[in-house]
Amino acid sequence: MTFKDLGLVEPILRALQDQGYERPTPIQAQAIPVLLEGKDLLGCAQTGTGKTAAFSIPIVQDLYNLQPPKGKRRIKTLVVTPTRELAIQIGENFTAYTKYTDIKNT
Repeated sequence: MTFKDLGLVEPILRALQDQGYERPTPIQAQAIPVLLEGKDLLGCAQTGTGKTAAFSIPIVQDLYNLQPPKGKRRIKTLVVTPTRELAIQIGENFTAYTKYTDIKNT
């Protein structure tokens, strides 16, 4: 299975390629399709298995598919994390995955 098989849009696929991602990890392969369908998901996997990408890639795709905002930008997604360090890491991932889109994060 590849990321393209998951139905991701071209800008995300290019960003993933830039990151050196070749194939989704098991948590990503199982989570991304469910989340792209708009369903809720609770996932559990060891550190370093790609959980951040598993939840953030579907968020980026959903935001990419939204109509562009008119006027002032509004918050579309809020990710809550237990530590500042993890928040920084997640933000860096969002920045990497949105590289070829107009999506902004902070």
